[in-house]
Formats: sequence, structure tokens, C-alpha cells
Amino acid sequence: MEYKDAIFIVTEERACPLYNVGEEFKVEDMGLTVPEAKPACLNMVQSLIAATTEQQSFERFTQQGIQKSKFECGGCDGLIRFEFKKEKGFATLQMKLLAAAERREKMKHMDQFFDLLRCMEIFETLDDDSLRDLSALLKLKEYGANKIVLKKGDPGTNLYIVLEGKVAVISDEGQTLSEMGMGEIFGEMSLLSGEPVTTTIHTRAKTKLATLSSKDFKHVLNRYPVLQVFFYRMLVERAQANTMRAGTISSGMSGELAEISTVDLFQLINSSQKTGQVEFSLKDGSALVLFHEGELVQARYNSFAGKDAVFALLARRSGRFVYTSGISEEAKKLNVIGGFMGLIMEGLRRIDEQKEEE
Repeated sequence: MEYKDAIFIVTEERACPLYNVGEEFKVEDMGLTVPEAKPACLNMVQSLIAATTEQQSFERFTQQGIQKSKFECGGCDGLIRFEFKKEKGFATLQMKLLAAAERREKMKHMDQFFDLLRCMEIFETLDDDSLRDLSALLKLKEYGANKIVLKKGDPGTNLYIVLEGKVAVISDEGQTLSEMGMGEIFGEMSLLSGEPVTTTIHTRAKTKLATLSSKDFKHVLNRYPVLQVFFYRMLVERAQANTMRAGTISSGMSGELAEISTVDLFQLINSSQKTGQVEFSLKDGSALVLFHEGELVQARYNSFAGKDAVFALLARRSGRFVYTSGISEEAKKLNVIGGFMGLIMEGLRRIDEQKEEE
């Protein structure tokens, strides 16, 4: 049996750079419609077109009942498994009206997201078309009063934007550290650093949140590099706040990576435009990183050198470091390894990919 028109749904995803579980693809007249605001992957297109032209039914009867045929796309480093959901279109007028109502409701939510995002500082640099594409990636979540949204120690999975209501940041002792209302965001730090959530977030009242998955967050940063500047500034501010508790960075400063991450340490040196060296004592060896006026000019870590050494160090979560002011005149003449912000973002992206593979 041959199907030309069908709807497929993603049921499993491993390190796919584009698509999430639950997203749908529609094939009609050998054309493909992908999820809103997502690019079309050529590998996925080929897999879907091949699935629709196979001479077999998408459903089969078994002892356990009707089973749907499963397919997969493994044309890149990631893997997607998907299955047939239903034939394209709706058989009755009632179903068509229901689908139209669902589309209108979704557009209403998108308009709500758009109007709020348009007023936020972070999205000021995006034009209306780009902002609408970003809005299409957001999902709506609703919580009652006094519900836990994030719990300290959990892995970071989403960026959150408060649409309505109020949330509170709660300390380990149960005290309220701060509150956030409409238009404020949270959850971004764990997505950027790759570290677990550092504080618990409760709702104060009935609350509506727009969420952006970690994968879509990375997609947005890659698609709109201007947003990297905003989040980079937030990381720097966090690094400065963390190190203030231990004193300003100066020659002879030492510490544990369990207390201040390599990412925070490097960003503090960069934002302070320091010239000096950082020596690392790690479980698997030692490392040396040189900075000239805040820029990375040399990095060595076991057999790694340059960018590879930087990327490897960003993934370290334990060990000891010592910062010493000043480098040799010869070292000052070395070329910068790369744009600092780009190195940090690339290193964090690699860490995320490694975690997904594991």
C-alpha cells in the first residue's frame, strides 16, 4: 500500500541538532512541511520521502494490537526515530473546524509571546520576522500558586519567560532571595554553563511561563549571534558576583574549580582585561593558560594546545588553580587564540554535545 500524504511524529531523539521529540512533519504531494521556525534537514527530508514511497502499510495488526511502523534518520552525528501518526488532512468537517480552532489558539499564544518579547531588552536587536520565528519555538506552561518550577540540583532543560504571575527564588533555608514578574527570564544560566540549577524557583501565584527547550535555545543562539552578546554579559556579571565573595582577582589568587568554574574564571580575567597566567593542577595532569589584556594567547593542557586545550579545560569541574599577574614580553607578542566570546560559546556547545552523547 502506498501513501503519498501523511503526518509523522518524532518519538525518539539522540543529539539531533534541530528537532525535538513530539515535533511533527507533514508530507503532501511529495513536499515536506517542517516544524515552525525550524530549517529543513536534507537528511530528514530524504528519510521521510523514502518512508512515504515504501510499498507497505504504516500500520499493522499484532497480538498487542495495532502497531505503527517506525523509521529513523541517522544521516549526521545525531539520530531521529519517527513514526506514522495519521494520514494528511481530516475526514470530517468537524475535525477540520477543530484543527482550525487549534491553529487560531496557537496563533493567539504566539501573538502574546511576540508582544511581550518585543518589549524586552534582550530582543530589541531582532527584527519582527526574526522575533516571530523565535516566538513559534516557545511553549506555554501554566502553574498554580506555590508550585516548584525548578529545583536546585536538577539539570537545566529550559529557558523560562514569565508571561503572567510571579515566581520567587528560594534559598536552601527557605528564605526568599528575590522575585521575578512579567517579562523576566530565568533558567538561562544552567543552559549556558552546563551546570545544574543553582537555586529553587517557586510560583507565588497562578503563573504562565513561556519555555524554550535547551536544544531550541542553542538553535536560537546560533541563528541570531547578536543574542550571544546579551547572554555573555549575563555570564560575566554572574562571574563577577561569584568572585566578589572571595575578593577581587589579583596575583596569587587561588581556588578550587568546584567553587568557581573555569568558564567563570576565564570570563572574570577577560572582563577585567588582566594580563597574567593561570596554572591548573588537575587529576589527570596540569595546564597553563596565558592572558594578555584579557585575551587568550596561549593554552596547554596535557597533549592539547590552543583552542583544543581551552575547550578541554572548560569541561573540567574539579581541580585547583593559581592566577599570577604578568607574562613575558615574548608571550605578549603571541597572536590571540580566537575571539574570546566565540571560544566560550563553542566550548559550552561541545560540552552539551558530549553530555547528550553520554
